[in-house]
Amino acid sequence: MEKIKSTTVVAIRHNGQTFIGADGQATLGNTIAKSSVKKIRVLQEGKIVTGFAGSTADAFTLLEKFEEKLGAFGNNMKRAAVELAKEWRTDRMLSKLEAMMIVADKDDILIISGTGDVIEPDLEIATIGSGSMFAQSAARAMKKFAPQLSAEEMVRESLHIAADVCIYTNHNLVIEQVRD
Repeated sequence: MEKIKSTTVVAIRHNGQTFIGADGQATLGNTIAKSSVKKIRVLQEGKIVTGFAGSTADAFTLLEKFEEKLGAFGNNMKRAAVELAKEWRTDRMLSKLEAMMIVADKDDILIISGTGDVIEPDLEIATIGSGSMFAQSAARAMKKFAPQLSAEEMVRESLHIAADVCIYTNHNLVIEQVRD
């Protein structure tokens, strides 16, 4: 049986503000299973925001594990991300999970993968999912050529551009701001 897949997530820090957004499409094979999936989660009263792409059930499992790690390491997001990546890579059950996460707080944006990677992306732009390269290209162009835009506007437009060209991304967006 095919897994439900979720797609494009974008995080951008610009002019001191950080926003994460995602489209709402979940795809089962070549069929849209749902068009309004919420792939963004607000943690710690908005001080940490996460987004996920990949298998939805797997992503929820990882989100729960990430929250456990946050609790274990005093809400230190970077340490929790590293510890999650280590466990994800080495644990027999977790290593089979097919998802990726972006996590952000006031200081950092990180991409966490099941291969043990914790990546702090260039230009304070992180993207994951099937439409990620479209969204990343759009975000990079906006940061370079339209710096007057806010981080929220850049996230929104990057996702809309990805949705215009990626069949696994739609225009039903959820966008959240990281709070101080």
